Amino acid sequence: MRNRKNTNVVLLAFILVAIIALWLFRTQSPSNKSAGFAVSGEARLGPADIYPDPVRTPGATNPDITQDNIRETICNPRWSTKSIRPPASYTNRLKVEQIREYGYSDSILRDFEEDHFIPLELGGNPTDPKNLWPEPFDTSIADGGAHSKDKVENYLHAEVCAGSLTLEQAQKEITEDWYRVYTTSVPH
Repeated sequence: MRNRKNTNVVLLAFILVAIIALWLFRTQSPSNKSAGFAVSGEARLGPADIYPDPVRTPGATNPDITQDNIRETICNPRWSTKSIRPPASYTNRLKVEQIREYGYSDSILRDFEEDHFIPLELGGNPTDPKNLWPEPFDTSIADGGAHSKDKVENYLHAEVCAGSLTLEQAQKEITEDWYRVYTTSVPH
């Protein structure tokens, strides 16, 4: 009888540990989706401080910009991101909130760019907080995260408008690992 009781206790403990491990994995690992794109299982190439938190800022797309209308929108020389860019009053308020949420020790607003993770020129949502984050200018990479990411955005925009990449492919490149694109594809 005692041996059976010990077996039941061990089995119950094993089940409890498995349930807790599964719960921790599901609540603490990033979602397998980011802005509708699968997140790569591979580690990102760049240091952690150049990427947004994938739970807070997975990226979000603008439903008004599609592959079918890029010639009238993002690839039209007369179209400008100014037509959809949110006002500074909105982005500055969001920047203050997000700097606090991200737990940055630096809270000086000018040290951050309130960045669209999926940029407007690649069909990123202009106002969804899931597509905006306080991107530090001073990071562990030499020329600063925000400045390097801007080069990737321009490069991918040119590729989409040239027909070398689809809009969805470019959005995926940004969300999966924009820094990989910076180091492997963007001319320096």
